[in-house]
Amino acid sequence: MSIKQRLEVLPWDTLARYRLIEIIALWEGRVTSRHLGNAFGIARQQASRVMKTYRETVAENNLEYDPVIKGYRPSANFCPMLTRGEVDEYLQLLGNHDNLNPHFTGLGLGQANTEALRLPSRSASPPVVRALIEAASQGARLEVTYASLNSPQGEERILCPHTLVYAAGRWHVRAFCEKNRAFRDFVLSRFRAVPELFGEALEGSQRECDEGWETRVTLKLGADPRLKPAERGLIEQDHGMVDGELHLPTRGALVQYVLRELGINPDHLEESPRAQQLVVLNRDEITDWLFVSSSA
Repeated sequence: MSIKQRLEVLPWDTLARYRLIEIIALWEGRVTSRHLGNAFGIARQQASRVMKTYRETVAENNLEYDPVIKGYRPSANFCPMLTRGEVDEYLQLLGNHDNLNPHFTGLGLGQANTEALRLPSRSASPPVVRALIEAASQGARLEVTYASLNSPQGEERILCPHTLVYAAGRWHVRAFCEKNRAFRDFVLSRFRAVPELFGEALEGSQRECDEGWETRVTLKLGADPRLKPAERGLIEQDHGMVDGELHLPTRGALVQYVLRELGINPDHLEESPRAQQLVVLNRDEITDWLFVSSSA
């Protein structure tokens, strides 16, 4: 029986643990039994056995023990056996999503009668993500080369990252940009080369200083009043509205992304109410966050 065949008959919880090992090792550069223990609520000895079994029966040459970091790091020949090696897997893990590589394929949940649209994954390299995570956890600055529409070839910047965010169909990092002297959103796929640590973060560049991030707001949405009563009722039911309103708590810096996900352009009212369906009811309360330049 081949390795692939042996893996296919393993219990889903065992596969989930092996997948966690691969994801953490690849994208954080260090995996330990503590990761497994914290994620699955298992004792340290059991977690150590899972690590040992993965190394001996799944991918013998994927991990190397490094006494300096007191954990296993991906080897130069690392090759994902149970995951795709895509950044979405790691970032979805951080966001507590349930749609990592199918953990539940053995439960007979009727996959033949369902279909999920899978959009193209934005590229991001493990070294880039590792550098961002390290800088954010240490409160450090990063010297990066970042490409934008204004500088397609990339330009040098100094960033102080604090949070990875999934919004509007892509992953980005929220960071203080010393060039703009403000907090901005930087798309992971636009980093060129590997960022390098550049000393401690400057005063005023920490997450608690990011007003847009720290400010909590509530979006109040309703069905477009131009719709007929029956049509408005249908839209209200679709979105689970209460008394004709849908309240969505979010951060000031994410207001534009939430509206974009819902197909709402706050600067333009569609000619047909059926085209937009939803409107912002508390525009005056969130005006400060509607047109903030947050993208780099």
